[in-house]
Amino acid sequence: MSQPGESATLSTMKEEEFEKEVSRLAGLPRDRARLLIHATLETLADRLTAGEARDLAAQLPAPMKDWLIPSTQEAEDFGLEEFVRRVSDRARVRPEEARQAVHAVFVTLQKAVTSGEFDDVMSQLPHQYRELARAR
Repeated sequence: MSQPGESATLSTMKEEEFEKEVSRLAGLPRDRARLLIHATLETLADRLTAGEARDLAAQLPAPMKDWLIPSTQEAEDFGLEEFVRRVSDRARVRPEEARQAVHAVFVTLQKAVTSGEFDDVMSQLPHQYRELARAR
């Protein structure tokens, strides 16, 4: 949900900007960053309720919206280590690289969507996710 005064359809960060920011934060080439953004958003869709995944997707540029399509209405319950493992498996990268990319995606999400929406996403996740989302 958006906070009062925030646009529910806010999508000011373009796909290219999002990829460049994740690439910079994770220290990865853009094509690799794109692969890891895709894997992270798909995994996030598994972890969020379907409604929250759709709310977040509404504020992201295409085609990232499509990467947040949930497979079920209910959120799966798994911790940060399992999240990183799933991203690692989906992207076929080492867990260390996946963790760095997840951090970069979460920091970039925080910049790309309204603060209310980011808080809504974080409210569905254990505390460790918020720690990972903090800028370093």
